Order: sequence, then C-alpha cells, then structure tokens
Amino acid sequence: MRLFGLLLLLVPLRAQMIGIDSHIDTAQRVLIERANLAERSPRGHVDLPRLKEGGVNAPFFALWVPTYYHGSEAIRRTLDLRDAMQRLFDTHPELIALALTASDVERITRSGRIAAILTLEGGHQIDDDLGVLRVYHQLGIRAMTLTHFRNNNWADSSTDKPVHNGLTEFGRQVVREMNRLGIIVDVSHVSDKTFYDALEVSTKPVLLSHSSCRALSDVPRNVTDDMLRALAKNGGVIGINFGEGFLNPKDAEMLNADIAAVANEPSLVGKALDAYAAQEFERDLVARPTAATIDDAVAHIDHAVKIAGIDHVGIGSDFDGISSPRGWRISRKCRPCARP
Repeated sequence: MRLFGLLLLLVPLRAQMIGIDSHIDTAQRVLIERANLAERSPRGHVDLPRLKEGGVNAPFFALWVPTYYHGSEAIRRTLDLRDAMQRLFDTHPELIALALTASDVERITRSGRIAAILTLEGGHQIDDDLGVLRVYHQLGIRAMTLTHFRNNNWADSSTDKPVHNGLTEFGRQVVREMNRLGIIVDVSHVSDKTFYDALEVSTKPVLLSHSSCRALSDVPRNVTDDMLRALAKNGGVIGINFGEGFLNPKDAEMLNADIAAVANEPSLVGKALDAYAAQEFERDLVARPTAATIDDAVAHIDHAVKIAGIDHVGIGSDFDGISSPRGWRISRKCRPCARP
C-alpha cells in the first residue's frame, strides 16, 4: 500500500519493532541551529541517540513553515528545510535514511538505522499549485497537514475565523491529488468542518498527526469524540500530542490565550524574514511552568483508545515544538514553549 505512514494500522504485527512518532519539529533545529542530531544534545527534545534509546525508529520530521511565509517565500523555506534534512542524511547515512515507502521503513529499521519520514506542516507551502505538490512528492514528502495556524486560500484552520466553510473545491482537488500521489492527508490544525470535508473526499485513511482529545482539554487543535469516531470509520490514526496545553485544562487556558494574542504578521522577505523566524524560534525556547503531567498524556491515550479503538491511536509528540509535561526524563537546558 502506498499510504505507508499509518504503519500502526497497516503492519500491526511489526508494531513491537517499529516505533513511530507521527510529528516532531526537529527539522527547525537542524536548519536554524545547525544542530548535529548524530550527537546527544542538552538542548531540545530530539537527537538520534535519544530516538534510539526511546525505541522511536520511524519519526515523522515536519518541515514546518510559519504562515507568515507567503507564496514563493513559503516554497523557498520548505526547500531550505528539505536541504537541511538532506545534509543530515548525507552526513550520517550509517545512522539515518529517508523512507519513501512502508518497505523502506522496514528495511531501514532492520539495519539498525532511523527511518525518517518527511512531512509538510501547512498547505500554504504548495502556494495553491498542484504542480508544487507533485514536486514535493518527488522530493520525498509523504504527508501534509492541510492548514497551520491561519486559513490558507483553500481550507479553514482550527485557530482562525472560518472563511471557506471547510474545504473549497480546489482544496478538494488537493486532497484527491494527495491520495493519487500517496501523500498522507494530515488533518491536525484544521477546522472541524475542514476535518469532515477531508474525510468525505479522501479515499485513503487520514492522519491526525499531533492532536489530543477535546473532551479532556478544550483547545481548538484537539478533536471531539465524534471526530475520533469518524476517524476510526475512515481507517485513520490519531497521534496524541504531548504539549501541555493539549493535555491539561489549566495549561489549555494559557494556550488559548497565546492563540488569541498572536501578533500581526511581519511584512518581510528573504533573509530578513528568516532572521525574524530565527528570533521567534529563540523566544519560544523560554521555559514556563506547566500543570500537565505524564498521567495527563496517558489519560488522552486511554480516552482515544476507548472512543476510536486501539488500532487508531498512536503518538504524535510534537517534540521540539512544545513544553513537556512534568515527569518526562528529557535532558535539556531549556524547553520549547507550546506554539499555537
């Protein structure tokens, strides 16, 4: 099957050998900080030694581009992230390799290496062009979230005022083309109506790569029980997000306040825009107290399993894009705050 990313669903007999995290933001550190993931680092959540120790040998590396990158600038930033990851693959082929298919994941992990799956985190990164989507597929992209923090021109986001009533007709074409190519349709970050539209259009299982349960923590990025049931009916999988606001109602209040307080987007391009993004990245590395604990994460996993069934629940930690719940043993000097 070309839709290889849902390995928890498609190859359950190998679940003991293939540990999947359906969303980490570590590519940002590779690009901005020139982080050497081959070495254990006191900074950040993820490096290759810690992935191996944790049994996560098939992580989804998100090439996240903030929504203040518009048009060709979003494409340029995506390519910069893709290039940064390629440098990692080329420098350490003995440790990590790009996986394009389910058989690639099995082959690479059997060799003792990390099988890296590359994803996009925001449909604005295709600049409303299916040709760009096809080129991304040729570059090894195998999943894409339809939106990020803001609406794009063809889909509504969960953290923006709806303007499209879900997916536009072009948005439906995007989903169909993703199905045809074998790019997983990721419905984290999308509005509820966009979620249901995507499930209606998609002929393949979809992925909620890094969302949790709204019944336990009421933030727009989380999903309702009805959405979990619809996901299971579709054959899809949710990866539970470990960000504190996604897990605990007290932290959810702070996350909702952060969403409401997001400033206007900068009017910058090129290196100036990249410098702004780097400054924002550093600002997000400020630690703050959290109420969420490991028990909250377990509660979300347990709730999702009860509603959707165990075959439809996995982990989408959002590591290197969140603050961790209390009780995690993660060696680091600072913790990224939960960004919207």
